[in-house]
Amino acid sequence: MLKKLFRHYDYSLIVTICMLLGLGLIMVYSASMVVAVSRYELPSAYFFQRQLIWSCLGIFAGLVGMIIPYKVYMKFVKPITVITIFLLILLFVVGHTSNNAQSWFTLGGFNIQPSELAKLTVIVYLASVFAKKQAFISNFKTSVLPPLILICIIFILVEAQPDLGTAMIIAGVAGTIIICSGIRAKHVITLLILSLIAVTLMFTFMISNVQSDRFQAAYDPFSIQQGAGKQLVNSYIAIASGGFTGKGLGQSIEKAGFLPEPHTDFIIAIIGEELGFIGILFVIICLAYLVLKGIVIAIRCKDVFGSLLAIGVSSLIAIQTFVNLGAATGLLPITGVTLPFISYGGSSLVMLLFTMGVLINISAFVNIKRSHQANQGEKENAIETH
Repeated sequence: MLKKLFRHYDYSLIVTICMLLGLGLIMVYSASMVVAVSRYELPSAYFFQRQLIWSCLGIFAGLVGMIIPYKVYMKFVKPITVITIFLLILLFVVGHTSNNAQSWFTLGGFNIQPSELAKLTVIVYLASVFAKKQAFISNFKTSVLPPLILICIIFILVEAQPDLGTAMIIAGVAGTIIICSGIRAKHVITLLILSLIAVTLMFTFMISNVQSDRFQAAYDPFSIQQGAGKQLVNSYIAIASGGFTGKGLGQSIEKAGFLPEPHTDFIIAIIGEELGFIGILFVIICLAYLVLKGIVIAIRCKDVFGSLLAIGVSSLIAIQTFVNLGAATGLLPITGVTLPFISYGGSSLVMLLFTMGVLINISAFVNIKRSHQANQGEKENAIETH
């Protein structure tokens, strides 16, 4: 079976992921070497070395995702969901606080972010629930409302850290899967209305002062460029100064203390400064290819669970990319969300590589089935001919 899987893997996905991963390692080193020395008094390659370790762990996780048949995850939905919620609650007791957010556990010198596991949990949970409830998917109370309540609990736990960016991604991914699950149009409209009410209440009662400042910075960063608007203003300068072809790898000025987080959520600004518009375009094209490939796989997969899993993974890449690029360009408030496969961040990288492994596994099973059907068709034609 393993040999058959290897023959039917989509290697264009693997090559694209490897290109993004390679560029990410190069840019993490370039963007972080000054910060490591000047701000943290660490070796210049400190963040690069840690990202390399996470990349190796992520590649291993991706291989696991590629090998394990995706239908196996349906059997473990309940324990995965329970563990995720438990870890999100435990954060408020023993979680490590950084940048005004209590979002990490510190283990052996590495920070583990449970909200990254929550993204994966939401995808697997919703895909499993709606795959099982296809027979009565039109019944809102029995098919949509129960999973929606659980997703709201996860959303609130993540937002309360506070981690608005990840909460936005979870909501977006969940909404995409629910809409694609086959629910009735009037239920989609109901969900949109409920979402608007929830967003209004959240912005009224749950937004912290720090998050409020970030919204103001997105609206007019130059009015508070010595405060919350500093990152966005320097991001503009970095991208604009890079021009079409960039200043050259390693030649960024903004990473030398002007842009506070050059190797994490604002790494696209350093790519723009050093590699120019061409570098940014390359990243966007590669990520867009992964998203479009995922949609094609979802359409071709005749198994509801596999199709919704593929939709979930595709929407995760698309929404996370949009949130990151939106923050770096002022379209959205700064949220601390990483650029998939590029930014420094271990938990995010491992989770993304695992989900891509799952997507490649789904693709392989789809290709095996299509190949089998094609062979059957050829045999039937040969019999009819004789």
